[in-house]
Amino acid sequence: MKLVRLISCSMLICAAIACKHNEAEYHSLKEKIDEESKSYHDPGISSEAFLGDVNTIEITEGGHSFLIPERKSQMQSYACSECHNRPLGQMQQKGKSKRAHWDIELNHANSNAMNCATCHNGDNMDETLSLTGNPIDFNRSYLLCAQCHNSQFEDWKGGAHGKNIGGWAQPRAAMTCINCHNPHQPQIASKWPVRFNSHMEEERK
Repeated sequence: MKLVRLISCSMLICAAIACKHNEAEYHSLKEKIDEESKSYHDPGISSEAFLGDVNTIEITEGGHSFLIPERKSQMQSYACSECHNRPLGQMQQKGKSKRAHWDIELNHANSNAMNCATCHNGDNMDETLSLTGNPIDFNRSYLLCAQCHNSQFEDWKGGAHGKNIGGWAQPRAAMTCINCHNPHQPQIASKWPVRFNSHMEEERK
């Protein structure tokens, strides 16, 4: 009996030593992050100051609710039905007119796997089209990207991929795929730095 009491007392002492919250010791990494990040969750800080004149809509994806830029009002040629007033099959006239959207070059995937009709709805040009034939609103074009780029989509929903407007200040606002990637040529091209470091160049000589 004495041995049992002795073991119990030893366990209580060990537990007390391990729970020194005043010395920044925590039960788990999550507990430490939650405790030490409290000072960053200042309700007085808002992302609205960084939104400027960007029109936004609220979406909810995978349990995450946040703002994204509203797109259709920013598209110069929307609604597409202003020109595409009939289904695409009826409007095509081989050899009789110039090719529409001549300035768009599709360099997204192998041409055997993707063409314009992979994403654009030939029967209703005011919407895009999923791989299963379901309509997707232009404001939610990220759902098109998510069909093939699922891991990036999951990271984007949680904030690990893409750009958050105003950092992590509330309300959370994030750019979408097409704000950073050209959907017709999504590979981001290499760029020269804004400023050329002449001092470093001299050191290399």
